[in-house]
Amino acid sequence: MEEFTPFQFDDIKSSERPEIVLANAPQFKELIMQYECAIMEVNTKLHVLNNEFSHLYQRNPIEAIKTRIKTPASILEKLERRNLPLCVETLEKDLTDIAGVRVICPFPDDIYNVADLLCSQDDVILVQRKDYIKNPKKNGYRSLHLIIDIPIFLASGKKNMKVEVQLRTIAMDFWASLDHKLRYKKNVKNPEEIAMELRECADIITGIDLKMQNIRKKIQ
Repeated sequence: MEEFTPFQFDDIKSSERPEIVLANAPQFKELIMQYECAIMEVNTKLHVLNNEFSHLYQRNPIEAIKTRIKTPASILEKLERRNLPLCVETLEKDLTDIAGVRVICPFPDDIYNVADLLCSQDDVILVQRKDYIKNPKKNGYRSLHLIIDIPIFLASGKKNMKVEVQLRTIAMDFWASLDHKLRYKKNVKNPEEIAMELRECADIITGIDLKMQNIRKKIQ
């Protein structure tokens, strides 16, 4: 395989559209392809678990699966913010969220069941686990975050890639989408007041999630 030289961060940063220069760099495109393959591997594992659970228990623990690759602009911004050099080695070692999978579950206990089943597979390595459900962020954000190492199989051989997996309920995901709009939308009137309302909604949503889960158990 062709050997690539490291990027020169200053050269890309000084260009008129650094994100475009990065996006078209051959070694970056190859790395992104590998992350896309890693997402496909995780996606397949989750679909298999969902299908098996449906067969055994007549219900699905996963409502939806969303995937994304971090944009070149976001990657550059994060590297600059953390004062990291721009090279393939840095991207693979220090940025653990380039490849992302979001798993939307009906109930809180589904989140932990799916996470445990995924991480128990012998080719999945759990790198990091952050439970923002049991320990919510100050703004009310709740989700279970996993960083996993998963192998992909290329013509050159096996390679392990890191993928960030976020698991949350339907209500948590709805809340997070509104919070995201508040944080990134400019010229919002009374952002502190809205943030307070969202924080209250997060607590209400948690209560509803747990109540609905208890009702499901009673029905079963």
